[in-house]
Amino acid sequence: MPYNWARNVRFTPSDVQRPASLAELQSLVARADRAHALGSGHSFNRLADTTGELISVADLPQFIAIDESTMTVSTSAGIRYGALGAHLHGRGFALRNLASLPHISVAGAVATATHGSGVTNGNLASAVRAQELVLADGSIRTISRSDAEFNATVVGLGALGIVTTLTLEIVDTFDVRQYVYDDLPFPTFYEQTETILGAAYSVSLFTDWQSRRFNNVWLKRLADDVVPDPTSWMGAALADGPRHPVPGADPRACSQQGGVAGPWHERLPHFRLEFTPSNGDELQSEYLLPRALTRPAVQALEAIAPQIAPALMICEIRTVAADELWLSTSYGTDSCALHFTWRPDAEAVAVAVRAIEAALEPFAPRPHWGKVFSLPPATLAGRYGRFADFQRVRREYDPAGKFGNDTLDHLLG
Repeated sequence: MPYNWARNVRFTPSDVQRPASLAELQSLVARADRAHALGSGHSFNRLADTTGELISVADLPQFIAIDESTMTVSTSAGIRYGALGAHLHGRGFALRNLASLPHISVAGAVATATHGSGVTNGNLASAVRAQELVLADGSIRTISRSDAEFNATVVGLGALGIVTTLTLEIVDTFDVRQYVYDDLPFPTFYEQTETILGAAYSVSLFTDWQSRRFNNVWLKRLADDVVPDPTSWMGAALADGPRHPVPGADPRACSQQGGVAGPWHERLPHFRLEFTPSNGDELQSEYLLPRALTRPAVQALEAIAPQIAPALMICEIRTVAADELWLSTSYGTDSCALHFTWRPDAEAVAVAVRAIEAALEPFAPRPHWGKVFSLPPATLAGRYGRFADFQRVRREYDPAGKFGNDTLDHLLG
């Protein structure tokens, strides 16, 4: 049976299916007692598990269809962002945002509100204009922005059906220059939090919580932005060579740095498509909270740094613009994302996660749905204003709970 990306979860389906046609997928779903979609597997909990048919859509016919009149692209759900980005750029178009990894599937990233960074950039799901799903009875439903349930279905966690096609908003292609700076002091960040978070098209700050500094700051600037003196920024020094977010790791896997201009799809991700990210040597957690609370939230984490650092590889701080998607971790609020890449020690990570959740409790964080967290369902329900409405839509779309599993049924009720 298959494992997830990090191999910390072994899925428990009765069978694994890779339908080669839409008709085959429809028939498979209709006759299954339980079923769930599996994307690229880049989740760290059992969100995508099932005791029934675990279904990959990667073998469905892949396509990319650009509509210049509406500035949208329709694409098969199983395509990876790296392939989609290269195709769009070749035709003169782009997505506004990308996640750290270009290897993840479009449908899986959208369904879990996976994001990227930038104070004006929404998460990947915010680009969706329509999607097609196979429902529990095998029928097909297309939901677009004009439909009342649209905001419920986009970040659907796989609980409503099997997504087969997505239509995304596109823009004209653009180039980006990536600069990395070393050793930004925490006091400087606290004094100029908003300025720093908004200093570039995309900003990521990395710390191992071993000292009162950010090891690196990654600024992804639009190529035509004027940078008076790129050698110094906020007291941090321009890196003297390529950097990897994790101290000591080989930077060859990372997207090009040093201010060299390149297309958006090769600079917005932290990692290059041609390098396979590590398997089995990390766990991840992430919490999103109102961006206005970034400073006190980071200070709260600094106060428990000794409880975080032993299990940690690196912590990343980013921003995500607000959206209207009911289960998005940025629903209704511009957000700060606090991401933790952990050493593969589940027991130590569990201890650190509990300490983080306690420290961040005053800021009502929303955990990334596909990562390691321990917040109870009642707490989660209280942090999403349309949670009960999503439960209603779920009952309408999947009355018998075919697409549920123990994790979803626990979290969603």
